[in-house]
Amino acid sequence: MDFWQRYRAIDARDTRFDGQFFTAVRSTGIYCRPSCPARTPKAENVTFYETSAAAHEAGYRACKRCLPEAVPGTPAWNVRSDVAGRAMRLINDGVLGREGVDGLSSRLGYSSRQLNRILRHELGAGPLSLARASRAQTARTLLVSTDMLLADVAFASGFNSVRQFNDTIAEVFALTPSALRATAGKAGMARTATTRGQAVTPSALTLKLPYREPFDPGIFDFLAARAVPGIEAAGPHRYSRTLRLPRGDAAFTVDYDAAAPGKPLRLAVASLDLHDLPALLSRVRRLFDLDADPVAIDEVLAADPRLKASVRAIPGIRVPGAVDPHELLVRAMIGQQITVAAARTALTQLSAAGSPAGNPAPGLERLFPTATQLAESGRELLRGPQRRIDSVLAAVEAMAGGSLDVGYGDGLQELEDKLLPLPGIGPWTVGYVAMRVIGAPDVFLGNDAAVRNGLKALPPRAGLSADFREASPWRSYATMHLWRAAAAPKSRA
Repeated sequence: MDFWQRYRAIDARDTRFDGQFFTAVRSTGIYCRPSCPARTPKAENVTFYETSAAAHEAGYRACKRCLPEAVPGTPAWNVRSDVAGRAMRLINDGVLGREGVDGLSSRLGYSSRQLNRILRHELGAGPLSLARASRAQTARTLLVSTDMLLADVAFASGFNSVRQFNDTIAEVFALTPSALRATAGKAGMARTATTRGQAVTPSALTLKLPYREPFDPGIFDFLAARAVPGIEAAGPHRYSRTLRLPRGDAAFTVDYDAAAPGKPLRLAVASLDLHDLPALLSRVRRLFDLDADPVAIDEVLAADPRLKASVRAIPGIRVPGAVDPHELLVRAMIGQQITVAAARTALTQLSAAGSPAGNPAPGLERLFPTATQLAESGRELLRGPQRRIDSVLAAVEAMAGGSLDVGYGDGLQELEDKLLPLPGIGPWTVGYVAMRVIGAPDVFLGNDAAVRNGLKALPPRAGLSADFREASPWRSYATMHLWRAAAAPKSRA
């Protein structure tokens, strides 16, 4: 978008652009979300920034009226497969906090100096400033949504000290943490005591997850059909699972209340090291595709006559993500050329190799097996053609040995380079992994059996491309519509 397109968006107070760019006003020294209800500033006083971190770097503070940190993230990090987009996916997953700038740079194949230069040029801020803005956003969410002690909020947000936390909140929001908390109501949570550096395990934590409307709850049905008993449990508007995080394991539940005001999506976490909270929030948002811009996506898809009726019937469709890239690769390989039900049966058998959950809940007793556990026990647990068993074991052994690493920082080309040389992996697997791990928005799985069945359920149109290029750059969402169309007759039956 150019300057005047963005200016028209803020003049219209268009909420769908919230989080996609930020408006800084020189005459006031503040930055806002595009939908801020304040009077539209004069164009000569406005500067637009790609990230809130860039606005911080330029000396602006967050608007107290529109709270620009309380919005969904930008979908640009999935649309962009360049270094900046890959870096932001890793920063949001907490890699910078765990491995530092050198670790982040190494994952992306650049020196620290090169990465800093690239991010400043593309996003207006370096990696440390971008991570700081992400921590401030997490801290604001916890302050206004929970009764956690301020020290707990500091460490759960990724700050290394309470002083650093206090200074950042004051600089970004021009408020103390206590004053920021007073700006909104609070949802209950058991208070816990913290000492510096000590892991904290809250008894319960409930947060509201922001997203752009409309939101299609059919993503819960997608996850329910593939849920592995003992690891996952799902229903029409609810999904729960266990998950291994950098500092320990956790169990979480996401539920959707379409009848409540605002149609809230809520995340409830039971037992978690608070230092893992930023990574958990990032992965849950990726799982439910909560940073998508459904209005923009549906507008493009509806222009294709084959999809127009489906888009009208199912507005706001989402592409499910992945909370563990290595797990998703295993699930994709097992699901090749078999039905969803058969893949679920095979994965249930394979799940016996996983460890018991540290804090089991009813129906959630185990963790999905690690690559090492699968390499040790997979041959005894896997059933089916020997070639497929050998292919899965070759992949998990490579992941266990460190020669194969699939993660959020990959681009589509990187995934192809890593996965296609492996036996038993073809373009379908790479495309499916790209859709779900890195959120690639423009993948069309044309050779998928369910996609072909979905095409038969849609009205035929002559003269249109077989690969749905008319729906680019949102062909992953077109694939979801075709999968839904293929499943619809069974649902009606």
